[in-house]
Amino acid sequence: MQTKGKTFIGQHLRNTVLSVSALIIAFSSSLAIAEQQNTNTQKASIEYMTGTSDMHGMRIAYRPDIKHTFDLPLIGETKLEWEASLNLFDIHGSAKNEATYGLSLSPVFLKSIPSFSERYPLAVEFGIGVAYVHEEKFGGVNIGSYYQFEDRIGLVMSINEEETAQVALRYIHYSNGGFNTKNPGLDFITLAYLHSF
Repeated sequence: MQTKGKTFIGQHLRNTVLSVSALIIAFSSSLAIAEQQNTNTQKASIEYMTGTSDMHGMRIAYRPDIKHTFDLPLIGETKLEWEASLNLFDIHGSAKNEATYGLSLSPVFLKSIPSFSERYPLAVEFGIGVAYVHEEKFGGVNIGSYYQFEDRIGLVMSINEEETAQVALRYIHYSNGGFNTKNPGLDFITLAYLHSF
């Protein structure tokens, strides 16, 4: 009886030690991988915009080192990054040229997709953020509210082996979401350069 008890305790202790050892090894490996992946984790970008009502603009954006990875149903592994931006809008062709600015904060989801070359990885990005626009009316357009939603979908391609330089082609839509009766929306096609550091 005592031998059986000792054998049971010995097996339980051995299994516990093996389990703890496996957890320590797995945790150490994940830390090493995380450290390797945490190089060049911030991004800055500059973006040219052209769109609605002969409006042009530029976005200057920053993505801090705040990233998450999700396994979404039907989509699979998807990364989440956060982006803050300063948006400059300039309208030509109206009675007088007008300009304004905006600020936005947006979650950006990134999903890797098959590429034509391993040297140039591709990803689809999408997100819905919030924006503040300094002027409610400019260039003959009444956007209905200072506060807007910023929707985006785009294609991102890395252009160097280290994946520290990327270009992105995006469609961006601003709308107050119908919270105001005036909601014409603003649509832009944009071209961006992103640099990781």
